[in-house]
Amino acid sequence: MKKTIVSIALGAAAMFAASAVSAQTLNNVKNKGQLTCGSNTGLAGFGAPDDKGVWKGLDVDVCRAIAAAIFNDATKVKFVPLSSKDRFTALQSGEVDVLVRNSTWTMSRDTSLGLNFTGVNYYDGQGFMVRKKLGVSSALELNGASVCTQQGTTTELNLADFFRANKLKYEVVAFATSDETIKAYDAGRCDAFTTDASGLYAERLKLTNPNDHIILPEIISKEPLGPVVRHGDDQWFDLVKWTLYAMVNAEELGVTQANLDQMLKSDNPEIKRLLGTEGKFGEMLGLSNDWVVRIVKQVGNYGESFERNVGESSPLKIKRGLNALWSKGGLQYAPPIR
Repeated sequence: MKKTIVSIALGAAAMFAASAVSAQTLNNVKNKGQLTCGSNTGLAGFGAPDDKGVWKGLDVDVCRAIAAAIFNDATKVKFVPLSSKDRFTALQSGEVDVLVRNSTWTMSRDTSLGLNFTGVNYYDGQGFMVRKKLGVSSALELNGASVCTQQGTTTELNLADFFRANKLKYEVVAFATSDETIKAYDAGRCDAFTTDASGLYAERLKLTNPNDHIILPEIISKEPLGPVVRHGDDQWFDLVKWTLYAMVNAEELGVTQANLDQMLKSDNPEIKRLLGTEGKFGEMLGLSNDWVVRIVKQVGNYGESFERNVGESSPLKIKRGLNALWSKGGLQYAPPIR
């Protein structure tokens, strides 16, 4: 009997300790009065400051959505530009609360770095860009080519795998930062430039003559890009994960910035749960029950964010493709709020 009481006591203590740990990041963010978000050093459409210094992009919107959910103020975010080499270390050390920086979800990163990927906010794949005058229409014609790429990314390994699998020769020209890499390509130091296809569209805008370059059709890898948090804080993991899911569910249910007030009066049970007029789903995350209302009002749903930042009405003009909702032929699918 005594042993049983001791076991129960120890179990209760362990649960209490786990609970204390799980609330740490959210409490720290609240105490700071802002979210610290690891961002790109400058990738158009995904994460970059505009000419007035205001951060914008698809990744930026995830950070702003988290801040909106917590503070009811999407501007309460400090963006920390991080290179590919430094991004995971900054998250591990606690320099940033969350990393939303076109980072590929891989098994090794998800297990050996002490990190958790919370979902996919952009399904991508690696591609190639070349000058039109090179006269090639396929990556399979790049035998003997020199290829510019960035160090410390999954891109280097994918590049090696592709050329080895197709028995092609190539010369890699690697640089520490994306800015150095695209400048080297623009200066003619290599025949081709490779990175995620989304990055190709963004980086092409920086070239001296963007229209002189084409993006080849081949996609040579799977690059699921998404937010990352540290291991050991389940409450924070859930909050970041469900912020993204809320944006996707809002699009699927037709809830937009423009019709939000009307949707708050909806009798649809799914919409009522989403917007907090029924149930206490926000409280499950340590938030107010109108957490999704805050997100949609200040940031928009996933489709609105996509179209504004990288879609066909943006300078990048990227089609939804794999990033369309599952109900429209894409892969974006969020678990239900219930």
